[in-house]
Amino acid sequence: MITMGTDRFPPIPESDWTPEQRARLQPMLDGPRSAIVSPFVPLMRSPDLMDRVQHVGAYLRYSSAIGQRLSELAILCTSRHWDQPVEWAIHAPLALREGIDAGVIAAMAEGVQPVFARDDEAVVHSATDQLLRHKRLDDATHARALALFGEQGVIDLFGIIGYYTMLSVVMNGAQTAVPETTAPLLCDRHHES
Repeated sequence: MITMGTDRFPPIPESDWTPEQRARLQPMLDGPRSAIVSPFVPLMRSPDLMDRVQHVGAYLRYSSAIGQRLSELAILCTSRHWDQPVEWAIHAPLALREGIDAGVIAAMAEGVQPVFARDDEAVVHSATDQLLRHKRLDDATHARALALFGEQGVIDLFGIIGYYTMLSVVMNGAQTAVPETTAPLLCDRHHES
């Protein structure tokens, strides 16, 4: 199981929020998130960055051209790559709810290659893996993604991978506390270079 050290940027009590933090947080509280979720706790220390990030994230998470099922899978692939237990804890139950097979989620948690019954899921997994491990997307996978998702869908997929990479780096650096979850826990493993 992956564990984090002491939370370096824990939640700030509402009574201690600066006017700038409060102004940037209120739209998030009034929007689809309706709460200050884990990635935004450390980002509160930079209210302008947090505000810009949350707008991008709201589109990618709730409105991407590839839909919520595949968005959730891309988020899991990205959080698995970064061994990011917070994103995993939040999104594995959401992925299951959106239709990602429990066996796929369990295999990813264990760090083994999942077996996909759906071609679109295999393409999302392959594209995410290639971009994060090899920093390139091969022509065959790109062509499959383009045929399945269209240009906007492919670009949105790239955006999801990049966005959740950023959140993973922030939370890994901040050692953000992992929330309780029903998700299978990420096993500890070493990345291949």
